[in-house]
Amino acid sequence: MALASHKQANDLILSLPKESGLGAAPYLHLFQDFWCPSFYVQGVNNFQNHFDAKDTDVFVNSFPRSGTTWLKALAFVIVNHHRFSSFDNHPLLSSNPHELVRYPELILSHDLHDKFLSLNNMSEPRLLSTHLPFSSLPESITKSNCKIIYIRRNPFDTFVSAWEFFTKMKSVSSPRLTLEEAFEKYCNGIIGFSPWWSHMLGYWEESITRPNK
Repeated sequence: MALASHKQANDLILSLPKESGLGAAPYLHLFQDFWCPSFYVQGVNNFQNHFDAKDTDVFVNSFPRSGTTWLKALAFVIVNHHRFSSFDNHPLLSSNPHELVRYPELILSHDLHDKFLSLNNMSEPRLLSTHLPFSSLPESITKSNCKIIYIRRNPFDTFVSAWEFFTKMKSVSSPRLTLEEAFEKYCNGIIGFSPWWSHMLGYWEESITRPNK
């Protein structure tokens, strides 16, 4: 199994349109009709080409800044209630929900086979998460009977939350956007995993087509 190399990922990134946008990365790249942070591209490629979904998998999917952390915590408690019946030593008391419910595209962002194997060796049901639009999910997810929990939030709220969050994260060397500049970028869909409306619509349409998924 050959995962995408750093050179292949870099060559792909260089071939993609890029914009300075609202996000943790200095630039976003237009990849498969959504704006992808550069450090996600290799992981997304590996995720799409090599991830094998299981019918027992549960995915917590969302557009960024929609309440993902909160939903991950709830999902982790529900899915693992039989393993952690007492809250005295519950993992959520010592670990961030993002550490307990991982993003495969981040796990697979480097050519590390042990990371790939760690996904296969997770106890079932596997609880995972992604910000990818539905159209960019691996085919093994869209064609399987795994479950997807999708949370959506008012776009005005996601914008304000994203601007405040990423403004605090920006390094000195990263382009800084004013609120007005950031709002224009957001309205034009230039934010990580955007456009928001396409992201939301993709999952909504699938929920109509396959309500049991």
